[in-house]
Amino acid sequence: MLIPILILDIALVAWSLHLMQQAFDSREFSLMLAGTLVALAAAAMMVVYFLVHNCLAYFAQIPS
Repeated sequence: MLIPILILDIALVAWSLHLMQQAFDSREFSLMLAGTLVALAAAAMMVVYFLVHNCLAYFAQIPS
């Protein structure tokens, strides 16, 4: 399950870099903000994945 999430995360980071490059070229603040938000979404997705993974691993170890 980690591989598809990593692929999606890499795609989001690439898209954010593309948006930021466009923002730099055209000097638009809104594109820079959009690129930053996409990069933050990619980071948040990885944080949530690891938190949920650790939580589920912990619950799997608890005897019923």
